[in-house]
Parts: sequence; C-alpha cells; structure tokens
Amino acid sequence: MKTIDDLEVAGRRVFVRADLNVPLDGDVITDDGRIRAAVPTITKLAERGAKVIVASHLGRPKGAPDPQYSLAPVAKRLGELLGKQVAFATDTVGDSAKATVAALADGEVTLLENLRFNPGETSKDDAERGEFADKLAALADLYVGDGFGAVHRKHASVYDLPARLPHAAGDLIATELNVLKKLTEDVRRPYVVVLGGAKVSDKLAVIDQLLGKADRLLIGGGMAYTFLKAKGYEVGRSLLQEDQIPAVNEYLERAEKNGVELVLPVDVLAADDFPDLKTKAPAEFITVDADQIPSDKEGLDIGPRTRELFATKIADAETVFWNGPMGVFEHPDFAGGTKAVAQALVDSKGFTVVGGGDSAAAVRILGFDENAFGHISTGGGASLEYLEGKTLPGLAALED
Repeated sequence: MKTIDDLEVAGRRVFVRADLNVPLDGDVITDDGRIRAAVPTITKLAERGAKVIVASHLGRPKGAPDPQYSLAPVAKRLGELLGKQVAFATDTVGDSAKATVAALADGEVTLLENLRFNPGETSKDDAERGEFADKLAALADLYVGDGFGAVHRKHASVYDLPARLPHAAGDLIATELNVLKKLTEDVRRPYVVVLGGAKVSDKLAVIDQLLGKADRLLIGGGMAYTFLKAKGYEVGRSLLQEDQIPAVNEYLERAEKNGVELVLPVDVLAADDFPDLKTKAPAEFITVDADQIPSDKEGLDIGPRTRELFATKIADAETVFWNGPMGVFEHPDFAGGTKAVAQALVDSKGFTVVGGGDSAAAVRILGFDENAFGHISTGGGASLEYLEGKTLPGLAALED
C-alpha cells in the first residue's frame, strides 16, 4: 500500500477522502476530534503544493440534499484548524464543485458538500456507484484515502474511486493500521480489552475473535446487562437483548475453557428513569450489587466497586484496547464509570488504544488530555471489523 510520501502532488488535484462525520447540535460542532485528526494529511499535501479536494459524509441523509447534514460548519472549522480559508462547494459533482475545484491554486483547500447527498455514494448497484465515482474522478488527478472510519463501507468514494485514479493511503490510515496490527499481530501481554456501549449484538463478532487473543475481557455499559441476565441475575428495566443470551452463554463457556478472564460488573448505579441529557438535572439513583438490581429500575453506570475492579485488571496490562462507554457518560451522575476506565488507561504503563466513537468523544468531553493515551482511534465500526478479521473494502481498494 502506497502512502502520500510516494505521490508527486505538486500542482496536482488531490482528492482526499476524509472522515469528517462529526456530531452537530444545529450548526454547532460538539466534538471536532475527527476534523483535527484529518488536518495533518491535508496540511502535508497543501504544503507540498497540491490542490486539495477534501470530501466526506456526515450522518445518514437519504441520498438527497438535507440542510441538517450540510458540511458547511465543518468547512469553517477545518479552515480555523488549518489557519487558511477553505472554499466550500455547495454540491458534490455539480457546477459548484467544478467551479470551486477549477479555482484552486497550488496549496489551497476546498471541501465538497456531503457525499451522501448523492444516491450514487451509498448505492448497492455497482453501475450507479461507478457513475458517481466517474464524476468524482473527473475532479481530480490523484486519490488519497484517509477516512479510516469509512473504510468498512463499499461506497463510491471509498471503494470505487481509488480504482479510477492513482492512489495512496493518508497518514491517518497508515497510523490506524499500525496501531491495529499491535492489537492483532504483535501483541504485548497481558492484553486487556474493555468493551462497553449499548448493544451486545454490535460486539458479538469482535468478542468471538478476542476470546482467542485477549487475556482479559472487561464488559461494561448497556451490553453488560445481557451478560448478567445470562448468569441468571435480575436486571430490571436495564438495556437487554434477550435474543443474544444463547450467544453470550456460549462466550462465557468459551472464555472459561480458553483461560480468558471475562470480568463483569459487581455493582451498578440504578435509577427509575433514564436521565435528562438536555438539562442534565440531578438524577435520583441507588448503588446496588449487580445481582440485586430492583425489577423496577434500570442500570445506567458501573458502580464504585466495579470501577476499582476494572482499574485493577487494567493496571498491569501491556496492551489495552477500550471501545464503548461504561454508562450514560453524557450525564454527570452516570459518567463516573467511563471516567474511571479512562483514568485507568492514563495511569497504565502499557500501550493504550481508545477505540473511537463514543469512547473517543467521552475522553474529550470528560476533559482528558488526548496525548495521555497511546492512540485515540477515529475508526469506530471499521476498527471493530478489522479486529473481527474482516476484509475492509476501502483498505482493499488502496492496495496496489
């Protein structure tokens, strides 16, 4: 796989497929981590004299323009981070895109409107996707894939476009691949994996793989209640996927058979109702043992004894991968578990990876220094699929 250092970019139009899929509140960006992660590659190309065309998706529009998913706020923030004006094309391959790209001078940067405003971007029809890729290719001379968070999608700008232009991986993708290899091929032990988030079904395949690789699996967040239920515990109104209990029972048995320590919460914070995340008004809750959750309450965070337990299990690790919050971290009353795990990673002497998505957002929202971690991934679902051993279309397309 070539990198951008292998490309002659001076005076040439370079299409950079980034991942600028940031959370928005109206037109306010609430977490600009993915934009900042894209800056080094864009800067390097601009400084080498490229005419840089940046493109990304945002959200899930239905293949047509939708103002709530416009990348206009992202163009503004990208310009602030680059310290230069970023021209914004109000379409993807139309008159605005063509004119904006044509006006670029060497070292200048433009951002196209949301790629998913065109139905060809996400189409399952090869011909429709290919037609859109042809139009994108007409805008550029070279292609750089740098949106790791999108490489698991067989989309026009990720999969079809690299086949139409000389291509290379950006620095962000190169870094992500290097980190993921440390989690799969060149692992220093003890290897501890912390998994959280809402649904156990989202993590089944990665748990399946990790039962053969990790030394310890720590399970928190909403997904933990399906594990607790599988052990015969009452979980009240906590998030539960009953249909996944047979799979979870199998994993509990395999973990014991393989000598993998699978650690579940020993206590939780439980409340009558889900907290108000807009006002963040104080919530009433109780701390109970994990096998004593009242039938009329729902677990919303791991408890203090679990926080200590998880920190102890992380303390001697040489490699730690964390994906998914331990509770409703967006509310201060239920952020303690996620904060405790983040602090345990900070305190660890091992190589620590925060696996993107909500975990990465939580680290920033809770005020941690990103440099205190070995790596904060922008990969999200793509990272998990890589760990599952899947072939990722966007990576395959970048191979020579």
